[in-house]
Amino acid sequence: MSRGSHGPTPRDLFCNAIAGASAGAIAATFVCPLDVIKTRFQVHGLRHMQPSASHGGLILSSLERIIKEEGFRGLYRGLSPTILALLPNWAVYFTVYEKLKGLLHSHGAVDGNNQLSVGANVIAASCAGAATSTITNPLWVVKTRLQTQGLRPDVIPYTSIYSALVRILHEEGIRGLYSGLLPALAGVSHVAIQFPAYERIKSYLAREENTTVDKLSAKDLAIASASSKVLASTMTYPHEVVRSRLQEQGHARDSSNHYTGVADCIKKVFQKEGFPGFYRGCATNLLRTTPAAVITFTSYEMIQRFLHQVLPPEHEHS
Repeated sequence: MSRGSHGPTPRDLFCNAIAGASAGAIAATFVCPLDVIKTRFQVHGLRHMQPSASHGGLILSSLERIIKEEGFRGLYRGLSPTILALLPNWAVYFTVYEKLKGLLHSHGAVDGNNQLSVGANVIAASCAGAATSTITNPLWVVKTRLQTQGLRPDVIPYTSIYSALVRILHEEGIRGLYSGLLPALAGVSHVAIQFPAYERIKSYLAREENTTVDKLSAKDLAIASASSKVLASTMTYPHEVVRSRLQEQGHARDSSNHYTGVADCIKKVFQKEGFPGFYRGCATNLLRTTPAAVITFTSYEMIQRFLHQVLPPEHEHS
């Protein structure tokens, strides 16, 4: 992802944005069915799912049940807002991330190998994550509601992204659109772990193969992205459960499971389900996010390289 010590040029930033948006959309489409199941696990637990002896059987039985009760379209509930959120999400994220990396590098935040230091990588990843979380939170709320409304036949369903946005704004106010933002911002810790780990693993693989990170093969990129994603997801998963429950509860405002905030949600989840409650759907999440990360990062790197080849380079100034 590095474009040199002088920071990314406008051409680089444009390539980052296009590559990031394209990679995010490809990955979202590929793993959407697992994303639907994961969200329902997080919000409703296992009581709404078919019992099974293994996670693999549980996932398959859940897929079968969704197809039977909601049709094939049920597997792709929330895909539109997911893509709509991911387009600016990854476009903004990779653009801000690369820009901050360039600025920090130019200010000497490097290690002995003239690579951006771990601390600088954490800062760049965290700031980019906070910016994208704030911008796209309303679309993630809509995505969560659309994916879980099939389990609530007693509520009037949202008919589209627009109707969901309008109804949430009308019924719950601006706070409804930004429900779950605090745990989403806490989730910045995820990218603060994932991206520095990704960069370090790439650097290690490049040294092992006596090449540069910009010339790593798709296989190496897949290894780096998968490893960093599993590490970050396992360490930060509880915040996703809290965020999903806060975002979804607008459908269940009168129920006993209503949460008044992040602290209340954490307290109630722990009281009712114990520590395992914070890892509800984690196995499904890893099955979804690991290939998604591989697709996203590998696609991003390859699309970015392609764009740099086909777009004319800018004149460099000293």
